[in-house]
Amino acid sequence: MSDVVVIEGGDLGCARLLVLLRARVAELAEGTVVHLSTSDPIAPIDLPVWCRMTGHEYLGTVEPIAATPTYAVRVTAAPTATDPANPWRRAGGAA
Repeated sequence: MSDVVVIEGGDLGCARLLVLLRARVAELAEGTVVHLSTSDPIAPIDLPVWCRMTGHEYLGTVEPIAATPTYAVRVTAAPTATDPANPWRRAGGAA
């Protein structure tokens, strides 16, 4: 298994987290696992939904980074594109 890529989201809100995550996973190879740490209380709800929408695999919670809740995502080769301004919506206005 390859190294895990860590993204420290701090206290960013979920919309900004998704923009950060979307940009980072676009640079990564299929199968790469990303650990996203964030104190945003909505992340455990929004991340699995975003993964289902885009095709990335939500792996659940992992050992926290510096006591901050941390979630794992596995990168897919051909994710569904999201709207550039709204990462929680599919590109082209599809729901």
